[in-house]
Amino acid sequence: MDIKVHKNFMDYSLFLKLKKILSSRYFPWYISRIVDEIEDVQLIHTFFEFDKINSELFKLLKPCIDSLKVKKLIRIKANLVLRTPKIKEHGFHIDNQIHKKFKTAILYINSNNGYTRFKKNNKKFKSEENKLIDFNGRLQHTGTTCTDSPYRIVINFVYL
Repeated sequence: MDIKVHKNFMDYSLFLKLKKILSSRYFPWYISRIVDEIEDVQLIHTFFEFDKINSELFKLLKPCIDSLKVKKLIRIKANLVLRTPKIKEHGFHIDNQIHKKFKTAILYINSNNGYTRFKKNNKKFKSEENKLIDFNGRLQHTGTTCTDSPYRIVINFVYL
């Protein structure tokens, strides 16, 4: 299984700026269902989708896009889930149904006891701020809530 882990992925001062903006009470978050579950919701912010920039904050992610050596962006989306009494997994999925070959990268914005788990080998990756995991987009994975922080934030990059 080809999963690459990059600790301290972004320049730390840039990362702190991004984290501060995403954690601000003024950052625009929008409600969305988690995977296809009717009862579970998350807050999202779509930076890029359908071949267009959807957020003026897209420019903050340019260093990430450059580091990932992106040839074509499919989607960039931030996800925020609130703390729950017990960690809850959201359900296995892949992030794109259209392209046969693509990559997914997950950038963890805050450290907490939430994680990303892969179906194929049951491997878990803890949420540690400024860590990025990069993997074959066809690998089914699930995210979780957390119990030790008010929320869990990740940014999901889907690209060729």
